[in-house]
Amino acid sequence: MKIKKSATLLISVLMVMSLVLAACGGNNNSKNESNVSTTKPDKVKTVTIFQFKTEIVEGLNELKVEFEKEYPNIKLDIQTVGGGADYGASLKTKFASGDAPDIFSNGGYNEMEMWLDKLEDLSDQPWVNDLIPLAAEPMTKDGKVYGMPMNLEGYGYVYNKDLFAQAGITETPKTYTELEAVAKTLQAAGITPFANAYQEWWLMGNQGISVAFAQQPDTDAFINGLNDGSASIVGNEKFDNFAKLMKLTVDYGNKNPLTTDYNTQVTMFANGEAAMMQEGNWAQTMIDGINPDMNIGVLPMPLSDDAAESDKLTIGVPANLVINKDSESKEEAKTFLNWFVTSDMGKEYIVNKFKFIPALSTIKATPEEMGAIGTDLYKYIDADKIIGLQSSKFPDGVAQEFGSVIQKFVAGQADVQEWETSMQAAWDKLKK
Repeated sequence: MKIKKSATLLISVLMVMSLVLAACGGNNNSKNESNVSTTKPDKVKTVTIFQFKTEIVEGLNELKVEFEKEYPNIKLDIQTVGGGADYGASLKTKFASGDAPDIFSNGGYNEMEMWLDKLEDLSDQPWVNDLIPLAAEPMTKDGKVYGMPMNLEGYGYVYNKDLFAQAGITETPKTYTELEAVAKTLQAAGITPFANAYQEWWLMGNQGISVAFAQQPDTDAFINGLNDGSASIVGNEKFDNFAKLMKLTVDYGNKNPLTTDYNTQVTMFANGEAAMMQEGNWAQTMIDGINPDMNIGVLPMPLSDDAAESDKLTIGVPANLVINKDSESKEEAKTFLNWFVTSDMGKEYIVNKFKFIPALSTIKATPEEMGAIGTDLYKYIDADKIIGLQSSKFPDGVAQEFGSVIQKFVAGQADVQEWETSMQAAWDKLKK
């Protein structure tokens, strides 16, 4: 009852005030009346961005501030699930719960196919014609482009040139035997050869194992064979060799690799506690934050003694930004994506803050901007000594299963044949 009386009193006061204001307005001439705006301000729309690159969260939040200054009617809500978390499962949950984002990350290839009915066709966007062909491939289907690649990334063994020199190593290894010799030389000099973050499933199940797929005589034919049962991981030479490479890193690596995470690994490396680590150019910013003057480069992950085959670095698109075609803010989402790759501020962050290798020909980056890792990767791209990242072609969930199975092998809980059998079983379980 008290609430109703208060509401009645408030309404009465408002009616009186409106009459007074109307009376005052009656003394104005028609010219003044015509100057009173009856147009409602533009509605502010929110664009939710759901992505997994944890290393760029700080920069994305800074870009959010700059973007919203230029577009005050668009607000960005940046949400990140990455690192050891299962981004794919989180994304499915958001769609299933009715909380679908406007922009989200997609790896392309099989992952694009899986989400195709949710993806907006972006072929008419102004940045599409500037895509580097290698970057456009994962998100292109039937001539249509469904995603904007954030960048090109590559990985191998990032190495400390000064520690190599300290151990008397003058030639960088390009084959498995040469890498083994380098590991022995480093250890003999009192230097830990490898910092291994094998707690991280993605390091092996998404990235490392991709090399064994990429070095098949015909990668796509092999993957198709796994899907139709005509090919097998068990007994495959490339997977035998990958197991041998993993064992080498463990035998000459840090203690407790299965409880070592990414941050610990990079910190060890940046502090000079190990000479090599399996990582890529995304680690540059963290290394710079610890040791900005570090003298580093990138080596291949050699599976054999065939230098022509082994002396290659994996290059690919780690994430594409796609737009939910059912979004009520998809035009605003397109505005942000276009701003991200065409504005001076966006380009500045792509090359200087994020240390990305640009995926568009209109974004230029110098070695100083990309950092030492990106510069070495670009040299391999320029020399056409690259292999593609294959994990986006895996059945959904297989990369996580691979990571778990490889961790068992690293722990000594499975031999090579058991490991390969478990890998095959994971593929067979999840393939369509």
